[in-house]
Amino acid sequence: MDDLQMISSQIVHLARLALAGRPQDTQLHIRRMAKKLKDTLPIASEGLSELLREAPTRASPIRRAEVPALPVDLDTRMQLVRVESPVHLDITPIYSEEVGSKLRSIVAEHRARGALYERGLEPTSTALFTGPPGVGKTLSARWIAEQLGQPLLILDLSAVMSSFLGRTGNNVRHVLDYAKATPCVLLLDEFDAVAKRRDDGAEVGELKRLVTVLLQEIDDWPSSGLLLAATNHAELLDPAAWRRFERVIEFGLPEHDGITAALRLFLKGESFSESWLESLAVAMRGASYSDINRAVLQARRAAALSGAEMDEHLAALVADQIGAMSKQERIELAADLVASRAATQRRAQEITGVSRDTIRKRVHSIGGA
Repeated sequence: MDDLQMISSQIVHLARLALAGRPQDTQLHIRRMAKKLKDTLPIASEGLSELLREAPTRASPIRRAEVPALPVDLDTRMQLVRVESPVHLDITPIYSEEVGSKLRSIVAEHRARGALYERGLEPTSTALFTGPPGVGKTLSARWIAEQLGQPLLILDLSAVMSSFLGRTGNNVRHVLDYAKATPCVLLLDEFDAVAKRRDDGAEVGELKRLVTVLLQEIDDWPSSGLLLAATNHAELLDPAAWRRFERVIEFGLPEHDGITAALRLFLKGESFSESWLESLAVAMRGASYSDINRAVLQARRAAALSGAEMDEHLAALVADQIGAMSKQERIELAADLVASRAATQRRAQEITGVSRDTIRKRVHSIGGA
């Protein structure tokens, strides 16, 4: 009797979704029904699975015809999402092995979605990217969209936050409903701007209700799509938000090898001494990928305008980074410049402010170690 009640409830809910015109949610519910009925009603389960396999695909003319117009804010008529299609990256993102492995896993799951469905499994549908600015969170969303051959939709929070706060929740629902009905990767950038802690006394009731809307939508996100959220301030998120995401990927500042790889990538096409890479990697410790790219780009522009060798401007770049270093760090950098033959002792002194006598002693101690 309990099984009959469960099936009856599932059928009613399925009809409600279908009549509401929510095809992605309908497919998700059918998939869940097929999984639940696998043991008790195997014929029905197989029939539902077969219907899902025959459902219109992204390439189907019928499917394309169902894609709705981009959602807009009713007050400003501004589009609520920014669309990048097709997504094409000019550079290959640089990740730590741990982050790269998790991102590749998400792509692999969606590419092999059919194999997972056959085993009663579903691909990851939601992931949260955390970390400081400039470490590749948005770039990673673009990379995933490019790998899957899908457009990237980026939620424009400035457009979503309507001047009439009562419409903010509707704006978010319009964006999420659109993304559910369209094969795409949806990125909720600066997620903390909306999904703040609900016990934050500074926030009005409407924003607190908006958090609830977001959490409910994330819970119900269909596995046929992919929702990504990115935040620079994970500590501001409502604790309940963390539990809603299937995966949380933390992007840290690049370590030595990552900085070296970034420098090599951003200096591609330039003629320079390889010995500068090690010194620059030490000097730029604690910088984000965005910081490194910006500094290298400035050095390249200066070299192009002055006509001087790139090495001179890389030396200047090292010098620019010295101010934030401790005395011991400057000594180590000066010794590295001399040991790698990137600079003479006199030049290393000019760059780091460390006396030549101290440099000689440190280079000697390294050589004797």
